[in-house]
Amino acid sequence: SRVWGYEYYGGARTVDVHIRRLRAKLGEEHANLIQTVRSVGYRFGQSRWNG
Repeated sequence: SRVWGYEYYGGARTVDVHIRRLRAKLGEEHANLIQTVRSVGYRFGQSRWNG
């Protein structure tokens, strides 16, 4: 309820599905702007390992 603001009744993978769709819309060149942070969530921005 902290994320949605009400008693949410939906799939456990809803955010993952939206992230996958966002990455697809960004295209292969920019999909890496959305980074997965294991056991935390997601981060938006360029990786410090990219040139």
